[in-house]
Amino acid sequence: MACIERASPALNQILLKLYSADKPMEIDHHLYEFGSVQYHILSQASNPLVAYLSISASSLCHGVLQNELSSYTIEMVKRLCPEVVEIVEPSREGYQLTLRLNLNQIPLGKDYVKVIRDISTFHSVILSSQLKEILWNVNSDVTMQEMYKPIKLAYHPREPFFIIMQPQRIIAVFPIRFKEKSDVIIATAFFQELVDVGSSDKWAKAPPCTWSAIPPPELRGETLEDLSTNGGFVTFDISSRHIEGKRLDKTVWNLLNFNAYVRYHVKSTKGYIQRRMRKRLENLVEVLHQTNSEENGQTKQHQATGYRYKKKQVRSSKYNILKQRWGNFGRKMKMHFRLRIHGFGRFRQRWLRFPKFSSKGYTKLE
Repeated sequence: MACIERASPALNQILLKLYSADKPMEIDHHLYEFGSVQYHILSQASNPLVAYLSISASSLCHGVLQNELSSYTIEMVKRLCPEVVEIVEPSREGYQLTLRLNLNQIPLGKDYVKVIRDISTFHSVILSSQLKEILWNVNSDVTMQEMYKPIKLAYHPREPFFIIMQPQRIIAVFPIRFKEKSDVIIATAFFQELVDVGSSDKWAKAPPCTWSAIPPPELRGETLEDLSTNGGFVTFDISSRHIEGKRLDKTVWNLLNFNAYVRYHVKSTKGYIQRRMRKRLENLVEVLHQTNSEENGQTKQHQATGYRYKKKQVRSSKYNILKQRWGNFGRKMKMHFRLRIHGFGRFRQRWLRFPKFSSKGYTKLE
């Protein structure tokens, strides 16, 4: 997912296309990405060796950190690609930072891919620097009492989380919200497994993790809107050793993208379940189709044998029926012609007597 990667995929693709173009390109393009990050890329065909990149990212914590970039963030930007990138003062209106990209200073060969990818990570530098300044206060002896109160941070406007600063440790609390009940079930199982794995000896160096369906005591006094969740609350206990040296950058980026990682895990799990169900359904359909084919073959064979037997049986039955009908008809006809007429016998003997001819000879008539 784009929100988990440090480099912006869309910005990286545009810069690669601009650098690798055979002819000068004129670009005036706006980009909007996860976390309310905005980009503006400007390149003119009259000066193809120079491009301008303006970046704007919303403040993580309104009211505590200023919207303009701190000196630490400016230094981090300068260290990233000093030979290629120059900071333009003042920045473009509506943006926090405007950079001048000297495309002719990008090295040739395979190294240009790495340089352009580093340029595409400026938004992660801006976002991380704001949270780093908060975490640096974990070892500070001079800590104001109001800093013990929860600080509401928002990488994404609809997914805020809380940082509670305490002596020698920092507590990070993530309220989890989902729209679908199936997502809540998968996420709850994931959190329980995360707590079990985190408490094992193998991951003893990782920040302790806990999950609860109710808000932790550290969030008492917060608004009902922030505490209304259906996925519970995930809490990380961050100590000073988790923000030392190179661990600081990794810890900050993991905190910023924890909500995104949870949603990525839920989406991947649902996709895996759907693929397994679809595969199992295909196997069942194949077995049923094979069984139906065998049954149809046997049925056709039985039907052919039964048809021949039935045909003979039909012929014999028809013959018997016709014979019976004609026999009855004949008997009726015989009964009809056996009428007796009174005196007809004597009339036949007297008047219907045929002459007898001799078979020995005959007389020829002339």
